[in-house]
Amino acid sequence: MSAPKNEFKIALKNRETQIGLWLGLANSYTAELIASAGFDWLLIDGEHAPNTLQTMVGQLQAIAPYHSHPIVRPAWADHVSLKQILDLGVQTILAPMIDSAEQAEQVVKATRYPPQGIRGVGSALARASQFNRTPDYLTTANDEICVLVQIETLAGVDALDAILEVEGVDGVFIGPADLSASMGFIGQPNHPEVVAVIEASIAKIIAKNKAPGILMAAEAQAKRYIEQGALFVAVGSDTGLLMNSTKSLVDKFSTSSTDTDNGGDSVY
Repeated sequence: MSAPKNEFKIALKNRETQIGLWLGLANSYTAELIASAGFDWLLIDGEHAPNTLQTMVGQLQAIAPYHSHPIVRPAWADHVSLKQILDLGVQTILAPMIDSAEQAEQVVKATRYPPQGIRGVGSALARASQFNRTPDYLTTANDEICVLVQIETLAGVDALDAILEVEGVDGVFIGPADLSASMGFIGQPNHPEVVAVIEASIAKIIAKNKAPGILMAAEAQAKRYIEQGALFVAVGSDTGLLMNSTKSLVDKFSTSSTDTDNGGDSVY
């Protein structure tokens, strides 16, 4: 028996648009609720959400019975954190703050068992191999790992051509929030100059036959990026959905509510 097929990776190779949602509540109960909605993928965020390995595995177990494919973003994509996350059974990772081809290469190596990479072999303790009940896991796991790297600074944009040449990088995710800050437009991910850089980057990624991705809660802008060829697009977050829906409900019954509208310029 081989490692499970990574259906998300297959979909990207087939140029099938995958719609996702960010999970920032670090809660398995809400993860299960959202997985039942039918998103193609869900991102468990270890960079900006209060997730640990324990909360991640709980969410992975909650999502497992459903169609949604789980992706994990670590706080930093070093070989130690990636080793632990992959052993949890994660097959797709999103590496934040990639500014060079060398960084991308190190991420790819950290996700592969030797001799192709440097991933530590501990499958007997790993949920990924069903605790060694998957006999061919070690020899088939490498092929099912999907590596997504995140460019979110001007340095990353400048290095994009080199990053796209790295073997083993399946997709490049553009981070509008940090990119807009890097460009001097903090809090303005839909500023025309930021949008122009994002659109040019999407075109470059497509030209190299890689998958472009982005997070954008503004509906019109998200649809625009999809039309331009973005293949894995997060259209919001659990945190944002809860915040907006509760505020809307309060506003219906309150005469003294405070306006906290962000003008539709939110990434999350």
